[in-house]
Amino acid sequence: MGYKKLPLHKQAELYLRRLIEQEEFRDGKLLPNEIELSEQLEMSRNTLRQAINTLVSEGLLIRKRGVGTRVAEKNIYSEATNWLSFSQEMKVLGVEIENFELHISKQIPSEEARFFFSIPENTKVLRIERLRGKVNFPFVYFVSEFNPEIPLNGTENFNRPLYEILRNDYHIVVKTSREEISAAPANNFIASKLEIETGDPILIRKRAVSDADGLPIEYNIGWYRADSFTYKIESVRNSI
Repeated sequence: MGYKKLPLHKQAELYLRRLIEQEEFRDGKLLPNEIELSEQLEMSRNTLRQAINTLVSEGLLIRKRGVGTRVAEKNIYSEATNWLSFSQEMKVLGVEIENFELHISKQIPSEEARFFFSIPENTKVLRIERLRGKVNFPFVYFVSEFNPEIPLNGTENFNRPLYEILRNDYHIVVKTSREEISAAPANNFIASKLEIETGDPILIRKRAVSDADGLPIEYNIGWYRADSFTYKIESVRNSI
């Protein structure tokens, strides 16, 4: 399909995707304002804004009232208002993922996971441990525990994104993630996995994930190198 045959907002979206890959605009540079862009593309500002909104929702652009629209910096981040899986976060940033370790077992869950799943004591659950990161640079160690009510059994190909497996193989669509972020010194085990010194700062990210019906699906803990992860929060204060 030719470029001009696309709907106008898709033409604008394609133009912006190409624009933000240019060296001039990478890593936090402001884009031309909406008036300039709409004139360049010969389309209305409303149409242009629709394309910008799409890229903002994907985490590629950041828009600030009174400042402008800029390209998101290429760091590892999570947005509190629109949570993403680890694979989605990396895809948004254009980061190639390397899986360094994968361990699958059936174990008695942590107390936090057991409470979240509301299951009896001594009930074993599927537990997946993964060391992941950029190529030749592991920066996060994950432990995921799963509700025994879901059919995930450990024989799946976990080179695929986890939530893709749940959606495509088992028709489970995750929707809600309740998160908790804290800082701590790395213990010997985590330090050895992340290739840092014992006592170096790490960020601990806990996620309690539920499906669209509110069924608890996964309890996940990630231990991140503190120099490789940023958590962004944007809050809007209601008028009083």
